[in-house]
Amino acid sequence: MNELPELITKKYKQLFAEQPVIVRSPGRVNLIGEHTDYNQGFVLPAAIDRAIIMAINLRQDDKINIFALDKNESFSSDIESYEKSKMGWPNYILGVIEEFRKKRIGLKGFNCVFGGDIPIGAGLSSSAALEGAVSTAMNHLLNVGLEKLDLVKIGQAAEHNFVGVRCGIMDQYINIFGERGGVLRIDCRTNEYQRFPFRSDDYKIVLCDSGIRHDLVSSEYNVRRSQCETGIEILQNYKRSILSLRDVSHYMLDKHQSEMGDLIYKRCAYVIRENVRVLNACKDLETNDLVSFGNRMFESHYGLSNEYEVSCKELDYLVDTASNIPGVLGSRMMGAGFGGCTINLVTADAIDDFKAKIQEKFSKKTGNKPQLYISSIENGAEILE
Repeated sequence: MNELPELITKKYKQLFAEQPVIVRSPGRVNLIGEHTDYNQGFVLPAAIDRAIIMAINLRQDDKINIFALDKNESFSSDIESYEKSKMGWPNYILGVIEEFRKKRIGLKGFNCVFGGDIPIGAGLSSSAALEGAVSTAMNHLLNVGLEKLDLVKIGQAAEHNFVGVRCGIMDQYINIFGERGGVLRIDCRTNEYQRFPFRSDDYKIVLCDSGIRHDLVSSEYNVRRSQCETGIEILQNYKRSILSLRDVSHYMLDKHQSEMGDLIYKRCAYVIRENVRVLNACKDLETNDLVSFGNRMFESHYGLSNEYEVSCKELDYLVDTASNIPGVLGSRMMGAGFGGCTINLVTADAIDDFKAKIQEKFSKKTGNKPQLYISSIENGAEILE
């Protein structure tokens, strides 16, 4: 990554013959708390060292020129008249521009080159990183003084309104608010956070990319969200103050299980249990009890696989394999599901053994060698000097 800002800057100067502003916008991991954000619950993510680097500067006219270095693709349009792109990636940038326009902020055209080392489709939220890069850059270049939470909401609204994904707020939030050396427990109802230390000298976060990319992700994501909403509607008949599953106890859910049916009950039960796991996991971090923290990660995966049913056989196999490797404290699938990565908490002295065994066993089982990434916790989106 240290060479990437220089590479991006060099390409920008080749294309536009001027000095750009450089933005670093990170990917993220979520240690625990999956599919809880859109249920107004708790999540525990961290910004990581893998990131998008963006070189950008304003123009004196209304022209937009963007070059995606990794894809070797260009996009050009006009700041006042643009449409969705079939290439896909420009829409995350255009969505942010659209939200700035809604705030009646006077925009200018711009030149932009970006690239990064966030694996696409692995559940590390490259889309939020791209949105965060644009909003951070525009806030700086236009000198409009938007607060961090404003930038978070702009990124989320870009996904909702332009890209067409009803995502929760976690990805954009940690992209902007992330802090080196700590994880953030985000309250997705109040949009407030609390920082918890993560001592990374003795333990490492290792991501295992299954290489599996299922088309089910977008459709099933919205299905799960709808199923949770169905459960809430049923319970609101008995308690009108319920706004989300955040407000529902196990006792109340069990009391009305017959009205929900097994499927809706399972979905809701998982979310309620996962919120409790996040809160208890934070207590583990305060006491530096990473063994208990890791056990909650295993419990989270069981719930995601068997109650929320968003895992797949490859992810289940990675977690099961990890659970039998010495030095692995916890493992679970991460992200929307049906492929992507597992996140593993591994003692530092066991990293080499873990990498060798997980790659050997997964390769024998599937014929594919998983990509492994050791991640460190870094700051959120920022302007680089």
